[in-house]
Amino acid sequence: MKIEAEWMRGGTSKCWVFEADQLGDGASLDSLLPRVFGSPDSRQIDGVGGATSTTSKAMILDRPAEDGIDVDFTFAQVGIEEAAVDWGSNCGNCSAVVGLYAIEKGWVVPGGDVTKIVTRNTNTGQIIVQRVATPAGALPIVPDAEMPGVPFPGYRVGLGFQDPAGKTTGALLPTGSATDTITAGGTRWTVSMVDAGAPVVIVRAEDLGLDPARYENWLAGVELQLDTLDQIRRQAAVRMGLAPTTAAAARAIPKLAIAAAPADSGDRDAADINVMMLSMGRPHPALAITGSIALTLAARTPGTVLHHMTGGTPGAALKLRTPAGVLETWTEENDGGLLVGVDRTARTIATTVIHLPEALGSAAESSLAGATR
Repeated sequence: MKIEAEWMRGGTSKCWVFEADQLGDGASLDSLLPRVFGSPDSRQIDGVGGATSTTSKAMILDRPAEDGIDVDFTFAQVGIEEAAVDWGSNCGNCSAVVGLYAIEKGWVVPGGDVTKIVTRNTNTGQIIVQRVATPAGALPIVPDAEMPGVPFPGYRVGLGFQDPAGKTTGALLPTGSATDTITAGGTRWTVSMVDAGAPVVIVRAEDLGLDPARYENWLAGVELQLDTLDQIRRQAAVRMGLAPTTAAAARAIPKLAIAAAPADSGDRDAADINVMMLSMGRPHPALAITGSIALTLAARTPGTVLHHMTGGTPGAALKLRTPAGVLETWTEENDGGLLVGVDRTARTIATTVIHLPEALGSAAESSLAGATR
């Protein structure tokens, strides 16, 4: 079995990009993708996965017939130690490849210095308006846009999430409260649960014994408390209606963010919030973009822990300190709604054909007919 694919970087993630019709009619992606990525195996040695949560990702693209949407895309978080695929959320970083792919493949013709591509994430139904820099009506010959957390430049892509609140659970505050109390590890935790871009549970850094003035030391303290943090995250999944029991909670959602206000005025000039996010149970090396959208709306929502940290007066931009540097989100009015966004970079790394054993391909194609997403 042979599958055509592009290997692309979007923001601080890498993903394999497939066109829906390249995966075969009726193929079971829940069986096919783990084998393509080399799972289950912590090294993913016999597949294309990168053996980390930020590199074991797939995007499946399609061109819808309806007017107003240029590209539909489905995100798959492929397990590493498990032969499983999580379809429950989107990846904001990998979303940045969609508009670029559409231009490079001729699905969208560039126009003007910035080309707008209207995309729709099928996992959540979220509309993301992508703005790709195309000076003089074309992609630059050499990409030159920089971003924190990536050592080399790419093409600039602005991601604007249209009215992102409640796309997964139906409400910005899924429990109906700006703060809730969760008991885990023998301790009561005050958290905020927010759904915008992706469902996120926000924990105060001070409650974990982390010093807001020593952000560089957070990682060691967080890694000592991963079990407790996962208990909090799983209980939040039940409270948010994402899982019937804590045991049934998915690895990818809700995401968990640890946050604190900077300790002094100098830090506050550089960032509004210090944040560390967990991804698939481990500290994220940068920040999930869908999570940054949730944090942005949480900061604008009275009563949340982030609203208290920012002093209740966030402006149009929110600066988030992450392990990879400071990320800035923005909000603006758009056609009577709210666009919440962030600028990323993206580029194509390789165009290739992936080879799989024929027996596996035949088995996948014959099972779970109609499961192609």
